[in-house]
Amino acid sequence: MPKSTSTVLIVGSGPTGLTLAIDLARRDIGVRIIDKSPEFPRSSRAKGPNPRSLEVLEDLGVIDQVLAAGSAPLPMRKYRAGEVIADTDPYAAARPTPDAPFERPWLIAQWRLEEILRARLAEYGVRVELGAELVGLAQDDDSVTASLTGGREIAARYVVGCDGGHSAVRKLLGVPFEGSTDEEQAMVCGDVEAVGPDRGLWHQWFDEDGGVMLCPIPGTRSGWWFQASPETDAAGRPLPPSLDGFRRLFAKHARLPGELLTQATLLSAYRVNERLADRYRVGRVFLAGDAAHVHSIAGGLGMNTGIQDAYNLGWKLARTATGQAPPELLDSYEEERLPIAARTLDITAERLRATLEAIKEPGGGLDSAVTPQTYGLGDGYRWSSLAPEGSTARLRAGDRAPDAPCADAATGAPRRLFEAFAGPHFTLLGFGTGTAPALREAAAAHAGELRAYGVDAGGAEGLADDDGRARSAYGIGPDEDVLVLIRPDNHVGLIAPAGDHLAVAAYLKCGALERA
Repeated sequence: MPKSTSTVLIVGSGPTGLTLAIDLARRDIGVRIIDKSPEFPRSSRAKGPNPRSLEVLEDLGVIDQVLAAGSAPLPMRKYRAGEVIADTDPYAAARPTPDAPFERPWLIAQWRLEEILRARLAEYGVRVELGAELVGLAQDDDSVTASLTGGREIAARYVVGCDGGHSAVRKLLGVPFEGSTDEEQAMVCGDVEAVGPDRGLWHQWFDEDGGVMLCPIPGTRSGWWFQASPETDAAGRPLPPSLDGFRRLFAKHARLPGELLTQATLLSAYRVNERLADRYRVGRVFLAGDAAHVHSIAGGLGMNTGIQDAYNLGWKLARTATGQAPPELLDSYEEERLPIAARTLDITAERLRATLEAIKEPGGGLDSAVTPQTYGLGDGYRWSSLAPEGSTARLRAGDRAPDAPCADAATGAPRRLFEAFAGPHFTLLGFGTGTAPALREAAAAHAGELRAYGVDAGGAEGLADDDGRARSAYGIGPDEDVLVLIRPDNHVGLIAPAGDHLAVAAYLKCGALERA
């Protein structure tokens, strides 16, 4: 059969693969995305993006659809022996701030999020190719050949495995996936139809010998996520999930008629897996999302870590593929993201322990898994070779770039920094009038890959920081003149003196790699 070609082949069409495909497509990179499934899944699975992933989705242009299709996290109602013990809203005190517009995660079924991302990808003329199972990989210095069932082949300059915890890409590469599986921590899950429970609450019935959790699926009339400790046989082995089993578990722990559950689909059994790939890159092939790391569901970081993997990798693949950066830039993907995954394993393991302790007592529930660490807003790359020395009173190179409300200097119309950052470009902020010459030089020398904004600086495209919110967010004093270069994934790349446009040019050529 003839061999088709692309610049980047993505294997797996979950949120990680779709995020990467959109990020590449909007940069005019030839991308194909395949999935072995014969049809798109309807599983609800992950419960939604955290605040950092919402920032990513805003940059990709889908935030309005995501917010409209989902809901804010619901208050949690905890029961013991079928009686209401407590109502808890772990986000009750959360408020958006000028530098972080999303103060809580968003509740949305994974299948609905994937629908939104596929629609966005289709706007760039790219569609997921279903029924395409990867069975072989071969690479040389210039390309990778992916072999599919049926004898088809796809040649690509790069391949990215976003194909989940059982990743065919990872297995074909022979990358170790070290870690452990806790057979004692098991759960049965599924999407159920139910009538009766209040859909404004996430119900959690915990007893000393197990529990049931029921969370309404936004956008459905009677759909719920069902999670429970499994039934066991006489030898103590978990029984597989089934509608009848769900009904028995519901009747046992909720003390409500099991017949309230009228349908159960997409059933699965879950065990706590904590595993991490020992490398994210083998030549021209990369791993992202669950293909690279799996961990406890406590804290809801699985899908989110994958989305943020893709956001980190996309711009690096694009700049390398187009010759704007040397191949060494791709090494920074593993350098930056593998430590984040290792830290995520630690966070989720600790949150699981805290939750298991909490539910031993009446009133304990899944709110114990929620901490600011699960928001993703504190993740940065200060250790990276892309983070040369440079800091302000608040930020260092490698940190997440904060948002801030400003105004268009010419029209006075409100404009957030995130609106200036949105898109596939670098952004250069010049705080103070002393940065105006460097902004002009950088904008002229790097047209098309960089946008320059003077923040109360004059010249270039201007932003007015009348309330000082931008200076405060970036830790820059009222009389300081400072250049701040923002990477396409909205992390701080460079903090430099007001006139140092040469440092900006060197960074855009990955000079940071040379100086680190």
